[in-house]
Amino acid sequence: MSWVQAGDYEVALEEGTVVCRNAAGRRLKSVPPKLSDDPAVVGLRQLVEWLERHERECVADVERWMVRSLAVPAPLVARVWPDPAWQRVLRDLVVETDGGGTGFLRDADPERGIGMVDLDGDTVRVAAHEVRFPHPVLLDDLDDLREFAAELGVEQQIGQLYREVWHKPDDLDAERTSVDDYAGGRFDQLRFLFGRTTSLGYQVRGGQAVCPVLEDARAVEARVWLGDFDPYESTETGPLSWTDASGSTLRAGEVGPVAWSEGMRMAAALYAGRSTEKQEEAA
Repeated sequence: MSWVQAGDYEVALEEGTVVCRNAAGRRLKSVPPKLSDDPAVVGLRQLVEWLERHERECVADVERWMVRSLAVPAPLVARVWPDPAWQRVLRDLVVETDGGGTGFLRDADPERGIGMVDLDGDTVRVAAHEVRFPHPVLLDDLDDLREFAAELGVEQQIGQLYREVWHKPDDLDAERTSVDDYAGGRFDQLRFLFGRTTSLGYQVRGGQAVCPVLEDARAVEARVWLGDFDPYESTETGPLSWTDASGSTLRAGEVGPVAWSEGMRMAAALYAGRSTEKQEEAA
C-alpha cells in the first residue's frame, strides 16, 4: 500500500477503500470531508469505481463462457491470470482442456501451461490450446464433484458447481412446447414482476422474460410470459417456452440440456418472488 499526499494528510487504497492518516502518521476513522475534492482522493475513488466495474465485467465474461461452454484460448487465460480480478473469478473453476485433462483450475502460465488439481487430487500441468469451463448440467457426477470441492476448500466466484440445474425428466413428452411447473405465480402488480426480472439479470421484451442461450453454436431463447398491460394491474407468471433464432417455438425434444436448465432456472427464480397468502393477509 502506497501513501499519496493530499493536503496535510496522506491517503491510500486498502482493500477497495480509501484510507487516510494525518501528518503524525495516525490512521483516521474516515477521510476528512475537506479532502473530498482533493485530486488524490478523487483519483483513488475513481480507481475504486473502475476496479469494481472491472471485477463485475470479469465475472460476467467468465459466466458467459461457462453458460455457453465456449472454447477459450489457453494463452488468453494465461495472459489475464496475473490480474487479481480475473484470477479470483477463474481460480477453482472446473476446467476441461483440449488435451483431455479435467480438474480445478489453479494456475495458467504461458510457458508451463494450465495448472490444475485433477479428479484424483493430484496437482498437474497440462499443455493446452483451448479450455472450457463447462456448464454444470454437462458435468458427469456433479454431486461427487461438489463433495470433492468441499474437501479441497474450493470457493467459486460464479458458483459453477453450485448453480441450480434442471435435467429433462426421463418421461418428458418430446412434442410438448411449454412447461408450466412455475406458471401461476401471482404478483400484485406487473411492475413488481418486471422489476424482479431485470434485477435477476434477465431481459424483458414484448411482455416476456427472456434468457438467451448459445448452445452448440445455436441461439435459443427461453421465455416466460409476464404481461403487457397496465403495470399497476396484477399478473401471473406464464408457462415457459423456448424459441430459435427466428422466433419459432421449439419442441421439448429440440431443446438442449443447457437451454433447458437455464430456462427452468429463470422460471423458478421468477416464481419464487410471487405474492404469498401471508403477504396478502398482511396487506
